[in-house]
Amino acid sequence: MSSGIFTSFLRLGLSSFGGPIAHLGYFRDEFVVRRGWLTESAFAQLLAICQALPGPASSQLGFAIGLLRGGWTGGLLAFLGFTLPSALLMFGLAVLAPRLDGGLALSVLGGLKLVAVVVVTHGLWGMARSLVPDGSRALLAVLALGAMLFFGAAWLQLALIGAGALLGLVLCRQVAALPKGTLPVAYGKGAGGVLLVLVLAGLVLSLSFAGDEASLLALGAAFYEAGALVFGGGHVVLPLLEQSTVATGWLAQDDFLAGYGAAQVMPGPMFSLSAYLGAVVPTGEAPALGALLALLAMFLPGLLLVAAVLPLWDGLARRRGAPAAIAGINAVVVGLLAAALVGTVAPAGLQGPADVVIAVAALGLLAWKRLNLLWVVLLIVVAAVAADQVAGLS
Repeated sequence: MSSGIFTSFLRLGLSSFGGPIAHLGYFRDEFVVRRGWLTESAFAQLLAICQALPGPASSQLGFAIGLLRGGWTGGLLAFLGFTLPSALLMFGLAVLAPRLDGGLALSVLGGLKLVAVVVVTHGLWGMARSLVPDGSRALLAVLALGAMLFFGAAWLQLALIGAGALLGLVLCRQVAALPKGTLPVAYGKGAGGVLLVLVLAGLVLSLSFAGDEASLLALGAAFYEAGALVFGGGHVVLPLLEQSTVATGWLAQDDFLAGYGAAQVMPGPMFSLSAYLGAVVPTGEAPALGALLALLAMFLPGLLLVAAVLPLWDGLARRRGAPAAIAGINAVVVGLLAAALVGTVAPAGLQGPADVVIAVAALGLLAWKRLNLLWVVLLIVVAAVAADQVAGLS
């Protein structure tokens, strides 16, 4: 059974292009329709849990499926199979990046920054349509956007998420109830409570060890904090990681956005970007050690959280205020992502009229032609290189 879990998720880790939302569809096809490991009801409950918790939703869902299928060993094998391909590819990019020199390499990196603009804009539009469907949640998103653009402090993101939960209890009382049911895990509520305490203790420690100087300890703390606080996964991790690595002076913004753009091309979880960032942050240690530490710190809180909540889920889903609080948090997350797009991603990626034309055309392809994201990414990079070549000849 264990080998079947690993090989199933390894195949998905090698072939699951398209980002977190696409991954959820792949998982349903593989484990509900084809293999019959889960019922539709159980899949819907797991999906609700992973969407409600901070962390990488698709990786949490995969880990939970492995956990239900094969216990803790199954959960670990599911995580490894799904994550290893993209993590190794991103680490390889970090190692090769310093060796890429010349005009062509700079054009490719510029194209990857454009990819970041397009992907974040497209992701923001989709999230806004689903998570901000009414005036109350739009107000929360706009307030979060304004606060981040005006103040810009890293600690403010955590405060805004907390405020979103509290305001959601008042402004989002009309949202639908969460799906209910008991999920068959091999441990009880006591173990779930212990795991929850461990996650919170790790967050307290990571906040305590955060610092401006790049070191392995500060690196692990920064990535654990991001993994524990990011709601919505994928694109939403961008502002947290940017505050941790660029605002602190650890990385140049161009290097950060080039890695983020490259992560869009990779199969598997977007949080594997942490392997790239951990390798290129100058901690003074081996890049492989930084990559491994950042990767584990980034994923650990989200995986522990979903394991903690599984035995507690039925009781949590029955609480009257839970859907409203989650709705408020999600609305704030949309505002945070909008702030990252306006304040960081767009200014760095759009350097001239040609970049604007390429970005608008790529957004049109994504929105109306329904092209696979991988093809759109390749088209953006090719167009950016061609535009630079034409500009160089003129």
